[in-house]
Amino acid sequence: MVKPIHVLSGPNLNLLGTREPEIYGKDTLDDVRARCEARAESHGCTVVFRQSNHEGMLIDWVQEARESASALVINPAGYGHTSIALLDALKTLSIPVIECHLSNPAAREDFRRHTYVSLAATGIVSGFGAASYELAIDAAFGLIGVK
Repeated sequence: MVKPIHVLSGPNLNLLGTREPEIYGKDTLDDVRARCEARAESHGCTVVFRQSNHEGMLIDWVQEARESASALVINPAGYGHTSIALLDALKTLSIPVIECHLSNPAAREDFRRHTYVSLAATGIVSGFGAASYELAIDAAFGLIGVK
């Protein structure tokens, strides 16, 4: 049995659907969760789906993934641009790490064009709205050899 894919979302993503929908879309975080669960199920697996506005909680979950996940999908949100501590936690993983963004950071403000998370990521999916999460899950399964 394949361990679940852990899907982590950072600060303010609990406001999806209402926060800047012209940038982040109209899907809520519950919609994103349902899409992730359905995509994982299509691969015969499950996801552990979590969101926190707290950097330390995200780091705890990254550390937990070391033992209990087959891969990690992470949308670090604003912490991607600021958190060396999150980078350090991600660097302890030996599983694939897929960085995920709803918008395309390269097409936005200069400060969004660099993330520390990218330094530890196996790959990055961005710019496809809520579908970015599904594409990231597909990429993770491809990397761990699950079709």
